Amino acid sequence: MKGMFHSLFQIGRKLFAPKFTREYPEERRPFPAASRLRIILTSDPDGEERCVACGLCAAVCPVDCIAMDKAERQEGPLAGRWFPESFDVNLARCIFCGLCEEACPTAAIQLAPYPVGPVPDRRDLVFHKADLLVPHQGKAPGVRYWARAGKGHPPDPATDPWSLMP
Repeated sequence: MKGMFHSLFQIGRKLFAPKFTREYPEERRPFPAASRLRIILTSDPDGEERCVACGLCAAVCPVDCIAMDKAERQEGPLAGRWFPESFDVNLARCIFCGLCEEACPTAAIQLAPYPVGPVPDRRDLVFHKADLLVPHQGKAPGVRYWARAGKGHPPDPATDPWSLMP
């Protein structure tokens, strides 16, 4: 009997409460800043892509939704650096667990709070490198992986070891 009165009280309380309706297409629901809704590839502070095509993100992915092909730059000041020639993410398979983001040593791959809209075909959820690259540094501003690693980084004349000798 007590449970029945409690249920009637709850129904009555909701029945006379003010109604709230969100007009969806015009008023979008705000997403929390920590939402993981889309995978992006970020740039370093110099504007170059951060990804070094190490393959750790593809190796740690539990559903195998990341595929990449590695290449090496042959000319220019960035010669010798690895980069992903192709980088594909199948968002129809992705479970947005964040393991790829944690495994990335360069903070290149990140999960961002940008929602992916509805698509008519599942094949449209396969994003390629051009779709994933963004012109900002994401959650890790100021990270310069190649400055720490040294490979393919143009030498700085101020830190030339021969100039430091007596």
